[in-house]
Order: sequence, then C-alpha cells, then structure tokens
Amino acid sequence: MSGVNDIRSKFLDFFAANGHEIVPSSPLVPRNDPTLMFTNAGMVQFKNVFTGVEKRPYQRATTSQKCVRAGGKHNDLDNVGYTARHLTFFEMLGNFSFGDYFKERAIELAWNLITKEFGLKKDKLLVTVYHTDDEAALLWKKIAGFTDDRIIRIATSDNFWAMGDTGPCGPCSEIFIDRGEHIWGGPPGSPEEDGDRFLEFWNLVFMQFEQVTKEERLPLPRPSIDTGLGLERMACVLQGVDSVFETDLFRNLIDAIASALGHAPQEQTVASFRVIADHLRSSAFLISDGVLPSNEGRGYVLRRIMRRAMRHAQLLGARDPLMHRLVWALVREMGQAYPELVRAEKLIEETLRLEEARFRKTLERGLTILDEKSAGLKKGDMFDGDTAFTLYDTYGFPLDLTQDALKSRGISVDQVSFTDAMDRQRTKARASWSGSGDTASENVWFPLREKLGATEFLGYDTETAEGVVTALVKDGKDADSLKTGESGAIVLNQTPFYAESGGQVGDTGLMTGEGVKFRVTETQKKAGDLFVHIGTVEQGTVKLGTALQLDVDHGRRSSIRAHHSATHLLHEALRQVLGDHIAQRGSLVAPDRLRFDFVHPKPITAEELARVEDIANEVVLENDEVTTRLMAVDDAREAGARALFGEKYGDEVRVVSMGKQSREHGQNALGWSVELCGGTHVRRTGDIGLISVTGESAVSSGVRRIEALTGRHARKHANDTMSIAKTAASELRTTVDDMPARIAALMEERKKLERDLTDARKKLAMGGGGAGNGAAVASGVREVGNVKLLARAVEGVETKDLKSLVDDGKKQIGSGVVAIVGVTEDGKAGVVVGVTADLTSRFSAVELVKIASAALGGKGGGGRPDMAQAGGPDGAKADAALAAIEQAMTKQESAGA
Repeated sequence: MSGVNDIRSKFLDFFAANGHEIVPSSPLVPRNDPTLMFTNAGMVQFKNVFTGVEKRPYQRATTSQKCVRAGGKHNDLDNVGYTARHLTFFEMLGNFSFGDYFKERAIELAWNLITKEFGLKKDKLLVTVYHTDDEAALLWKKIAGFTDDRIIRIATSDNFWAMGDTGPCGPCSEIFIDRGEHIWGGPPGSPEEDGDRFLEFWNLVFMQFEQVTKEERLPLPRPSIDTGLGLERMACVLQGVDSVFETDLFRNLIDAIASALGHAPQEQTVASFRVIADHLRSSAFLISDGVLPSNEGRGYVLRRIMRRAMRHAQLLGARDPLMHRLVWALVREMGQAYPELVRAEKLIEETLRLEEARFRKTLERGLTILDEKSAGLKKGDMFDGDTAFTLYDTYGFPLDLTQDALKSRGISVDQVSFTDAMDRQRTKARASWSGSGDTASENVWFPLREKLGATEFLGYDTETAEGVVTALVKDGKDADSLKTGESGAIVLNQTPFYAESGGQVGDTGLMTGEGVKFRVTETQKKAGDLFVHIGTVEQGTVKLGTALQLDVDHGRRSSIRAHHSATHLLHEALRQVLGDHIAQRGSLVAPDRLRFDFVHPKPITAEELARVEDIANEVVLENDEVTTRLMAVDDAREAGARALFGEKYGDEVRVVSMGKQSREHGQNALGWSVELCGGTHVRRTGDIGLISVTGESAVSSGVRRIEALTGRHARKHANDTMSIAKTAASELRTTVDDMPARIAALMEERKKLERDLTDARKKLAMGGGGAGNGAAVASGVREVGNVKLLARAVEGVETKDLKSLVDDGKKQIGSGVVAIVGVTEDGKAGVVVGVTADLTSRFSAVELVKIASAALGGKGGGGRPDMAQAGGPDGAKADAALAAIEQAMTKQESAGA
C-alpha cells in the first residue's frame, strides 16, 4: 500500500470514513486569492470559508490539492533536480474543520492515520509545537504518549501560521520522521535542521485567533483546522527512499524518459532526468487548467518551466522534441486521480510539441550567437549585458537561459548593463507612445503599463475572480481613491473582464469588497495590454491595494461568446459559398447582435445567403468542442488559420478551432473553422443555439456586410417575424403558407389597376376620352405663325408619363410642337417638350424645355431635338412656362421671317 496512488486514496478514504467531504482539487490558478500566482496549499480554495465570507454545506473536508511553487514569493524552480525534496508541482493532502473539531480531534486523526493506517513506528516520529502552545504539547503526550524530548517547542514563525497581516491565524504542529543516521541532518531547532535526516511531512495548523491589527490578536469564536501532508514526501517515507524522485511515480516517469531518449540516467545526468520529470508534471497540469505559454505573468512562468525542461532534454542529447512524447506516461500515472489530465491530453501534447519545436530554433540561434560572443571569455569573466539584452530583445533568448548556458563555464552576466539596456528601450518606447497622436488624457496609461506590467486576463476560463487594485484614474489623472458617486477607471493585477478588442465589445459587471461596490460599464485596453475597468462607485470608497471580488455579467458575456463564435462560422460559410476571396474587413461582436464586413464585388443572392446560414447552422448542430491553442504566427498560418484584417499579432497567437467536418475528411487537422483570435468563445458549437442572418448590404465599393443574431436573440427575431406573418395572413384572409401566392395575386391585380388608372388620367389630362378626344386635342392647339403648338398644364399625371402624353399629342397634330407641364402633389412641376421630325431644323425641344424650366424656377434640362425634359420647384408657374415657350417660338418665327 505504498504506491503514490494508493497513499492518496488511503488518505482521502480515511477522512471520508471520519465524516469529511472529499472535495476535488481546485485549479492551479486561484480564483479567490489575487495575491497568489498559483495555488500553493490545500487551504487556498477554502480561504473564504475560513474567513466566513463563504458558506459550504459541510463542516469537514478533505482534499488532494494540486500545487505549484514556481513563481512569485513561493518559488522552488531553481532547486528542482538538485535536492531530494524540491518540486515545482506537488500534491498536498489535507483535512479541514470549519468550526467543527479542533486540536484534540485533529491530533487524534493524524496519529491514527500515520501509525495505524500507514504503519509508521512511534519511535521514529517527533513533533514540533509553537513555544507557547501548551495545549498542543499536552495533547501529543496524551494521544501519542510522547515524552517531552519528542515534542520540540519552536519560537519562530515556522510554527505560527497567518493568512496575512490581518485575518485568521494560529499555532502549528509539524510531524517529523527520523530517517536514520546514514542521512546528514539534525532535528528541528538544531544547527543541522536543514539536513534531510529529519523530514517534516505533515503540518497541522490550529486556526484559533484573528489578527485585528499588528498589535491586537483576538480569539476566533469558531476555531478551525487546516492541515497539509505532502504526498510525495509521504511516499518517500513509506517506500523507504531518500528522494522524492525515487518514489514509484517518478521512477515510472524517468523510465519513460529513458526509453524515449534511448539511454538510462547516469550520475552526471540524473539531475536532468529529474528536472524533465518534475517539469512535465507542472507543465501538463498548468496547461490542463487553462494556462498557456506566453511572455507575461503565469504564462511566462509556464514557459520558463517548459523551456528549462527542454534545455535539459537537449543536454541529454534529444535530437527531436521530447516532452510531448512523455504525456502518455504522466496520464497513465495520474489520470485516474485527475481526469482533467485525460481531457486535456491532446492539448497538452500539442502545446508542448509546438513550444519545444519553436524553442529549439531559438536555442540553436541564441547559442550560436552566444558561443561567438563569449568565445574569448574564461572562467571568472563577465559576459556583456548589452549583448545579453540583444539576445533577449531581438532573438527571444531570455536572460536566465544565457546565465544557465554560461554557468558551466564559470562565466557570469553583467546584469547592471543588461538592466540599463532594458531601461533605454523603455525610454524609447515611452517617447514613441507620447508621439503617437494620443490625447493628453491618454498619456497616463503608458507609464502605468510600464510600472505595473500587463494585466493578467483570466476570462477565458472564468467569469469570477479576485483582483487587487493597482491603479486608479479619475479625470485622466492618477488618483488615490474613488468615492461613492464618482466615476473613473480601475486597473487590477488580474481580471476576468474582457477588454474591447478585435471587434468584441468589453465586459460589464460588478466589483465588490468590504463595504464597496463598483459598477463596471465598459472595459478597455490601454497601452497595449493594460486592462482598464471604467465605471462608477455605487457604495463605499475604492482605494489602492483593495482586494475586490470581480463578477462579469454572465448573461451578457454568454451572449457575446455565442455571437463571436457564430462570426467565425459565418466567415467560413461565406468562403465556401462565395469563394476563397472572402476576407474580413471589420466586425462587431455585441451581446445582442453581430455584423461582419467582408470583401465581395456584388450583392449576395437570397439563395446564397440561405446556403451560408444553413452551412453555419449545420456546424452548430454538430455540437463540436471549440478548442484554443497558442501558436507561433507562422505555424498558425501554415496550419490554415485565417488572420483577421486590421488586427496586430505578436510572435504568438491564440488559434480558435471549431467544427468536425474538416478534421474527419482530412482537410484541416485543426478544424472546420480555424482563425487567429483573442476573443472569448463558447465551449461547444451547440452553445450558440441558432444563427439567424437578418441582413446583407453594401458598406462601400467592393465591401459587403452581413448581420446576424444567435441564441435567444435569433429565437425572438424568428418569433417576432412569425407573429407579423400571422397578422398579415389574417388581414389577407389566408394562411401563412398560402400568403406568398395571395400577395402575388394582389400585386398583379394592383399593377393592372395602376395601368388602368394611368391610362384614364392620361386621357382625362388631354381633355377626355372616346371619339371626341381628337376634337378635344384640337381645341387645345394654337397657331404660332404657321406652326401648331399644343400646350397644356396637367395634374394627377406622374412625371414619367408626360413623354407618352407628348408622343400622343405629336401624333394628333401631325406637325408642330407639343409642350406638357405636369404639376405634382407637392407643388413641383415637370415639363416635356416634343417637336415633330419635320420641324426639328427650326425648333429644338432642348432649347424650348430650358426656357420652360427657367419659368418654373428650375435650371437646365436635356434630351434630343425632338424630345426633351426638365423640371422646376414652382408648379404654380405652369401657365407661365407654357407662355414662355409660345413667346420663344413667336420670336424665332419673327426672326426667320
């Protein structure tokens, strides 16, 4: 029963049998403690339970908690592989009492487990207590039968635990085992306590006080218990080995490494095998919990861990990427206890493979330059810091890698000149920012970005978290506080709020703390990657350093996710229907709609639009998982990912893939839709619900726009449309299904009626109808010299029908000039003049119509010598316009005579 998996199960089962709820491990990225980079102890997920902020349905709990110590104040990275017990990833077994049992029961449970269940010998065990904790000392005597020499009193903070400067705290009692005289070291409190002979494997924390101020400490009304037993250390003890790397789990991982390399570890290489085994665990678990390698924050720590292991793989002679070929072994060892490893196995493999392939290029290039620049140096010399900075800034070769590569030769790096070069670059960047055209109020952000670093975005995996206020801005200037009713901006060390970018609108929501409420109305990015939360204080005062609970508006974010994922599907569907020339030219992803602008030379037909909608919805119905991976830009493009217009991409990009079809048919291994995108998306395509295209239009020459709705917005639109259709069908006295035919019949009937009405108006305008029409026309004819002029002002005739009236008039008079002025309902006028063919050499219809137009208050006119048209704003001058035409003809005839 000494295997790591057996020990874990035995521990959890023991406490479950003693009334404890088995609680799954929380993620490695803590959501409820903004001061921590990674979860580093079992109590982290219960922090708010201990402080009374959160209530759980149980008072006793037990866990096997994933922990990482590789960044921030808890950092064991550099010791890993070279000591017997340091790890970047470890498992902390724990039992917790939230105001239920206290010291006596906690000691009793611990003693029964280690002696009766695990079978440890009493004479090999000893404990420490805080020097003033007489109660704990007496209980160890009572329960374990220890004499005073086996109970060591410690006066330092090592045996007094505190959550922070204020809050719950209390004395500790640590359990040690003596592993024998063959290992150097002394008991705790002795000058040799740093040796490995006496191994501390379990710490019992008696949480019995509240630190109110630095000077004031009060008893807690409900004392609690928090314990932590290192699983790997317990395995060392039970398996009788001196190092955690000799336990069964690590032996199996190291065997897998040896098999992949083709050779076993030797004395001079064993540290490298251990580094790879440990770093494989931390890398895999971090990736499974949503951390991806990057150049900032947690992602940077992950990258350091990964690259440190990859560097050791290279030292061991690995010619090809190694890490991704070891994931199966880790999943075999730990997948049953942590199913998230199984779920993320492919993602872990791919992330490790891509990172190692890319790192090898960086490593080869950097080492070549490093060897060249350091060729003349000897042991004890210092490598130029400016060159080290060039390696970092230009070639992506980090400082710690340069230091590591030179360490074996006894050469150090001039860190002062490295820092100077970094400062010069920042000064240059600041000057560039100030001259970029931003307003004076915007200039506040770059210094803040330089001072605070990038905001860590947690919102891909969560919509709630805690964050610490690192900056406040009011009226474009730094502020120390924001009070009730004041509006301003808050910057935090980490946030789940998405900042507006890539067409996706920013998140809204609430920030709350003790007596504080801040309403976030928009979130923006400033100075590249500084997330700025804009809003108003509704209660209390927000101050620098305040820890706030951050809650994104869930309903709004969910709708935004759906619309963003739908945009990707529509993009690919458009490409399939219209052709490969489709390229994005702008987008909007909002909670209530989406729009997508793209290059296309002509309107999309109704049939094409229907096909686009159908194809996109087929992918929605697949309910395929939406996957995200971090890739180098060039690798992403080679894999078929589509870049979006106007987006600026760094060296690495998030690649969002969805849809089964391409993967199943071998067209694209990543998915049906594959795009470079930093936005938030649904977990599965089915979460979109429905995509409804609501419009297609022109934006500019060669650019079209498609608009659509998803989910409940699409359903509401469909319901509203059906309601309108039913109302219309009722008015037409037909069914919805028969409505198109009914409308077509009514339209044809209307066209016939309009034609009949037009004919009647034309006849009426020309003086009536029937056999007397010719006489009526003749009665409107006058003689200008020896030329007939038919001049008439009409109403109720559309301007487009005036030409046909003129044609009819020309036929009636045979030879002459016809002028018709039509007055519209809004008081404007149109005028048409026609000249029969035999008279076009004497009269020009164009000249005559311009004269009429001028009389109507218009300007110009045009046409042919035999037919011309114009208009004017003043229809009351219709008779004057006709008179002007007659006068012009009279003058021309007089001049000709």
